[in-house]
Order: sequence, then C-alpha cells, then structure tokens
Amino acid sequence: MNEPLLHPLLGVDPPQVGDWWLDARLAATPSGVAYTAHSDAGEHAMVVMLSEGASADAAAVDRLAGTVDRMHIDTVLARGGRGQSEGRLGRKYVETPDTPRAPDATPLAPWVALAWDGSPAAVEEAHRILAEVDLSWLPPKGTPSGPDYQLPWVDKVAPGLARPWPLPWPGRSDRAGWLSILISWLIMMLLMALAVLIAILIFQATPPQSPPPPVPTSASASGGGSGSPSPASGSPEPDSASPSPASGSPEPSPGESGGAPSPTTDPRL
Repeated sequence: MNEPLLHPLLGVDPPQVGDWWLDARLAATPSGVAYTAHSDAGEHAMVVMLSEGASADAAAVDRLAGTVDRMHIDTVLARGGRGQSEGRLGRKYVETPDTPRAPDATPLAPWVALAWDGSPAAVEEAHRILAEVDLSWLPPKGTPSGPDYQLPWVDKVAPGLARPWPLPWPGRSDRAGWLSILISWLIMMLLMALAVLIAILIFQATPPQSPPPPVPTSASASGGGSGSPSPASGSPEPDSASPSPASGSPEPSPGESGGAPSPTTDPRL
C-alpha cells in the first residue's frame, strides 16, 4: 500500500487543534487544510480545519457541518469550532475548557477529527470534504460568459483561528507540562537576579570623588603662603618691618611721639 505524501507544517499552522497535536500537512485547498495529528493518549487522526476565509462564511460553515453529519459515527472522532455543536453528530462536539473567551472574540475555525489509517483513501476523503465546502466539485452551469465567478474568501487560504492554551514549549509537538513551566520560571528569575547583580556591581565600581580644593583668597596669598585665612574682623595686620617689643628697640624721640617734649632732669639737682 502506498503511503500518502506528507508535507511539513508551516509557520501559519497552529500547533494544536482541540485535543489533537498536528504532525504534518496532508492536503490544502482554498477552503481549508487537512493534517495528520495525534492525541496525548497516542491516538492518530486526520484533522480537517477550514481556512480563514471559509470560517468567516456562514454558508461554508454549514456545508462542512452537513458533510460531517452524513458520515459514519465511527469515522468522526471529534469536532469543534464554529457551528459544529448541532446536527446528527453534535454529540461529537468538543469544547476546550481552557480556551480564553471574550464577548467580542472571533469564533474558532470549524474542524473535524476523522479516523486515520494512513491510506491514500483517507487523503481523497480530505479532498472530498474540502471540495464540499468550496463547491469546486460542481460542474459549470450553462455556457461560460463574462468574468468568472469565484467565492469572495477564496484568497484567504491561511488556516482558521485556533487557540491552544497553555502555549506549548517552542519546538515541541506536545503539551507543555509543569516541569517545562517551572524551568522557564526559574530561568526568568535567574536572569532577573543576574541583571540586578550586574547593576549593583556597576554602581559599586564607580571611584569615589573627593571635593574640590578651596580657592585661595588675596588676603591669604599676601600672608606668606601660610594658607590661613585673614581674621574676620578685617583689621589690618601689624607691619612686619617694625621690631617686636622683645628686640630692645629704643624709645621714640620727642619729635616722633607727636606730643609735648618731656623735661630733662639735671643730674646736679
């Protein structure tokens, strides 16, 4: 038996749809993408999810729901997303409890998980389901004339919205466990402590700065370079040329005293 051709996942593909972790691409059309996937229990499946454009079209969503309702109950493993909770196989609807919700949030893209046996017939079934959505299996009606008609969302081929929560570890194809979350928190705390330590070392390595020396004034410069400031009273300093009293200087003469001349004493008296 020939194995189907698998293609690697693209950056726009979600890592998880519902409880199924995506492994590879099987088929892609303007209406959606088919993947191979596995669950946490090791069960394999084929997940068909509508594209961004088809998910926004209510008619395309209803066509997918009608196609799924006509399938065998054992073929459909699970279904989810917009407009997939009703119908004959509405019991297969699975709502992820940990997916964040908001009143104005965009609804999740419709998807269905089917039994996967790895045969080319499964790939043909995926093409058939996607053709039911975009009506590419319909033959042209009448004689073609004028511009060709196409669906308004045919150019929006990116996979629809899917929110895995919590987010998986980068590069992993399974759910992030408590050990991975704990390790990521420890690494983040270590980086924060390292940043604080580097900041402390940078501020401690700064050399201390001494205050600038005092600027000498004109009075201190004339005092022989002693550096002592002049008295605050502002009185003039004594003349350095006059001798000190201990040097035995003579008494001032009468002319120099500035007063009346003192009488002289006669030694004969």
